[in-house]
Amino acid sequence: MNSSEALQYFRGRQDHILARIKEIVDIESPSHNAEASRRVADWIEQQGRRTGVDLIVERLPVDDGEHVIIRAFEGEGPRTLLLGHTDTVHPIGTAAKNPTRVEDDRFYGCGTFDMKANVVLMFESLRYLAESGTAAGPVTILLSCDEEIGSFTGRPLVEREAALVQRCLVLEPSAEGKVKTGRKGTGIFTLIARGIPAHAGLEPEKGANAILELSRHIGEIQDIADPGHGTTVNVTTIEGGTTSNVIPEYAECEIDVRFAKSSEGVRVEAALREITPFDGRVTLEVNGATNRPPLERTSAVLDLYETARTLAAGFDYNLGETQVGGASDGNFVGALGVPVLDGLGITGAGADTLDEYILVSDIAPRATLLTLLLAGH
Repeated sequence: MNSSEALQYFRGRQDHILARIKEIVDIESPSHNAEASRRVADWIEQQGRRTGVDLIVERLPVDDGEHVIIRAFEGEGPRTLLLGHTDTVHPIGTAAKNPTRVEDDRFYGCGTFDMKANVVLMFESLRYLAESGTAAGPVTILLSCDEEIGSFTGRPLVEREAALVQRCLVLEPSAEGKVKTGRKGTGIFTLIARGIPAHAGLEPEKGANAILELSRHIGEIQDIADPGHGTTVNVTTIEGGTTSNVIPEYAECEIDVRFAKSSEGVRVEAALREITPFDGRVTLEVNGATNRPPLERTSAVLDLYETARTLAAGFDYNLGETQVGGASDGNFVGALGVPVLDGLGITGAGADTLDEYILVSDIAPRATLLTLLLAGH
C-alpha cells in the first residue's frame, strides 16, 4: 500500500468526510438516552453498508441504548479491534450552543472530538482498503453506547471481543495529536457517615454530627495518594444535613481515585475500607469499587506505537506518544494482555466542552495512518 496515494485519496474525499461527520454529530446521543442511541446505531449501520465492504453487523440493545459490533474482511490472519463509543456527555439541545460548523481549520460540534468524527474515519479506512484491493486482516469495530458513564453494559462486550484479537486500536481523542500508550485506572467510591440527629440549640450534645465526622476524614483520605507512583485520591463532592437547626445525622462524600499500576488500585481500596470513625456513635460505610484497570505501558504497547510512528514518518507525519490520567474502554483490553494503542483520533481539543473541535487538516493524515495500520504494514 502506497502511503502517498492513500493520503491523496483521503484529501480528495475531505468534503465528503466532513459531510458525514456533520451528520453523525448532529444526531445528539447523550448517555442514558436509548432513543437517541438507536438513531446513531441506525446511521452507523447505514453508513457501514455504503462502504462497499462485506460487513457483518450485530446490534445489541440495552436499557440505555444500543451497542454496535461490525466485522469486516473475515478470514485468516491477525484480527484487529477498533474501539470507540457513540455516547456523549451533552444533553439534547446542547448543539445549539456549539453547532457543527467549520471556522478556518476547525470543525466544531458537540461530540466531534470525543469521538464521533473518528467513527467516520473507521469507515473511510475500510472503504479505501476495499476500493484499492489492499489486503487486510480481519477487523472488528466495537462502538459502545455507555463509555462516558462507566461502560457497565459495554465492558463485557469489550472483554469478549478483546479475547479474540491480537491488537486493539482505540479511536478516542488524541492528546494534542499524540497517541496514548498509558492510561491510569480509575475508582469511584462514596464514604457515608450516619450519626444521630438532635436540635442544634436545645440539646446538641445528644447528637452525633455526621458532617463533622466526615470532615475529619478528608485529610486522611487525601493522604492515601502516592504521587510518586502516579496515584491520586481526591474527595470531589460532599453533601449532608437536613436543615440549619438540626445536628446532621447523614453525610456523604465522593472519592475519585486514579492509579497507574493495578497494585496501587488494590492498596487504595483496602485503605479506604479500613477507615474507622472518630466518634463511636457514628457509623461509616464505603461503597464503590475500581471502575477501570490501568492501561499499562508495556513493551508490547511500545512495539505497537513504534510501528505506528514508523508508518507515520513514511509520509512525513510526526506521531508522538504520551501517558494520561483519564481512562477509556481500551483499559479493559490492556488488562487482558492485548497490545493497545489509544488516542488515534483526529487532533483537536475541548472534549466534553462547548468549544469542542477537530482540525480539518488532520483528517487525511489520521485516516492514512489508521489505514496503514489495518493493512498490516
